Parts: sequence; C-alpha cells; structure tokens
Amino acid sequence: MSKPNPLHATPRDTLEDGRTHLKAFPLRVYRFRALGMGLGILPLAVVLTELEASWLAWSWAVFCCLIWPHIAYQVSSRSADPFRAELRNLSLDSAFAGSLVPLMHFNLLPSVVLLTMASADKINTGVRGLLVRSLPGMLIGVAVMGTVTGFTIQLETSMPVLLATLPVMVIHTLAVSLGSYRLIRKVQSQNVRLDELSRVDNLTGLQSRGHWQAQAEQLLASHSTGESTASMLLIDADHFKQVNDRHGHASGDDVLRAIGVAITASLPPGSHAGRIGGDEFAVVLPIPADAAMEVADGILARVATLEFPQVATLRCSVSIGVAEPLADDPSLRAWLEAADHALYRAKAAGRNRIASGDAARLRTSADA
Repeated sequence: MSKPNPLHATPRDTLEDGRTHLKAFPLRVYRFRALGMGLGILPLAVVLTELEASWLAWSWAVFCCLIWPHIAYQVSSRSADPFRAELRNLSLDSAFAGSLVPLMHFNLLPSVVLLTMASADKINTGVRGLLVRSLPGMLIGVAVMGTVTGFTIQLETSMPVLLATLPVMVIHTLAVSLGSYRLIRKVQSQNVRLDELSRVDNLTGLQSRGHWQAQAEQLLASHSTGESTASMLLIDADHFKQVNDRHGHASGDDVLRAIGVAITASLPPGSHAGRIGGDEFAVVLPIPADAAMEVADGILARVATLEFPQVATLRCSVSIGVAEPLADDPSLRAWLEAADHALYRAKAAGRNRIASGDAARLRTSADA
C-alpha cells in the first residue's frame, strides 16, 4: 500500500546541497593537507638532519609542512569563490611537494612517498583532471629547488629515515581510504534518496506517475494470468480550480496533500496510489470492483470530513470512477480509459460521487 514519504526534495534543495558542498570543500581538503604535510615533516626533518642542512632549508621545510596548510585554508575559506581558490591551493601543494624532493637530495623513499601523497590528495578531491593539471607545478617545484641545490642526488634511505616515513605511509593512507569510504557511503545514500524521489510525488507523498504505472502494469499482468483480481479508482478533486482561485495555490496544495492522506488511509494491503495529474489520483487494488466500491466509499467519506485550519471555511470533495480491467483489451491504457469514463459519469451526475463501469451504479457520500 502506498504511504506518504517524508523525502520531499525540490530543485532549491538540490541547489543548496551543491552550495554547501562547495563551501565544505576547502575544509575537507585542509584536513588531508594538514595531516599529510604535518606527517611529512618527520622524514624530511630526519633527512635534513643527516644532510646537515642550512637554516634556509629548514625554514622552507617548516613553511611547506607546518605553515602552508593553515594559510591555504584561510585563503580559500575567505575567498568569494572557495572552490576555485582551493583548486589554486592544490596546484601550489604540488609545487611545494616537488620542491621538497631536491631539498632532500632526492632521498628515494621519502621522495616517492611525498610525491605519491600529493598526487593521492588530488585524486581524493574527485575533481576530474586535477592530477594532470597539477603535474606542471610539481615539475616546476623540482626544477626551481633543484637549481638552488645544484641537483645533488643521494638516493640512499637510511633506517632512521625509513622509520620516520612509516607514519606518513600508514596514517595518511588510512585517512584517505576512510575519506573515500565515507564519500562512497554518502553517494550510495544519495542514490537511494534519488531512487525514492523518483518513485514519490513530492507534494502528496503518493507514488509518482511513472512508478504508479509500473505497479499498475504488474497488477494487470497478475490479473491477466488469473493470479489475482484487480480494480482501479480514478479520483479527481472537485472544483479544484476554484479552490486555487479563491484561496490561493498554497491552500490548493493543502487540499491535495489532505486528499493524498485520505486515500492512503483507506487502502487495503497490496494497493498502489499515485498522483497522475495536477488534481487527479489513481489507485490500483488487488480486489474486485464490488470491494473497490467500498474502498471508494471510505475515501469519499474521509475527504468529506477534511478541515483546513488556515482556511476555516474551506471544504473539498472528490469524484471517483471505478473500473475493472477490460476482458477484450487487457491493456493499462484501456483500463485507465474505462476508469476515466466512470469518473466522467460521476462528475456529470453532480460530483462528490462514485461511478463504476456500469452507468447504473452510482453512489454519493450520503449513500456511503
């Protein structure tokens, strides 16, 4: 049976989600940058100690690893366009990482880990092509610092440097993996939400037209094979245009929502209710027409008792057409047309009525 769904996303919601994501992007990158560069100071410090590096080399290492991550975050978070500012920061990350390799005289293990870490951070952003765009900056960093250091090469990695590199390899890798896992879970959750939204009318909580048609086709197929009986209710809000004209579209929406609740509350298990037009609803039920008439009676009675606190004088009613699948044309289109013809008879007879496929069978809410 159809049930109202609280997931009522709108294009404005989607736009706001996108803006929130762009604003959060600098913070997400900052966490990985601060972690990776902060851990990177460990092997870098050991290598510089072994090389008896100058205070200028130490100053540059401290700036890149311990100061730059915080400057980058302040720049991007205060920018009018945080996303683009952060992309520039990421390119600078690569240049700084590249400059540290010649500073260590190309010490093999920490150099490879540092460049790999910088590249992994680009991939982890999910920005297409960012890694490729950052490579020139990385090469420029290597070239500039290499010119300063004379491209001195000492590839050997000592045991102290190896041990100092382990935290970068382990902790940063686990952090990136955890971040990717959370992102995947978020995408999966959004996919589930999108699937729900594609099946639900966001105003009434009933099924969307497309999803309702799929459910109706399944019930019709089951009826055609003799596995179950089937009936359809086509429901139309009476004088709905007048409601909008007199009380406004917000009140019109209130009426549609309330009718949706009344329909849902009246349905037996196995039924599917959907909104198939502006003020038109359709229900398929796994029961014969006689029983469907009783369900329609319940809907008619519930709608007649609806009240709207915002507009005390507002009352509403519905007209309902009831039809079983046609024996000579077992298609959903023919079934809908039969229910539509019955609905037309109910409206022509004065509205606030139920009519079945047989013109002689006509009921009002008073009869119910």
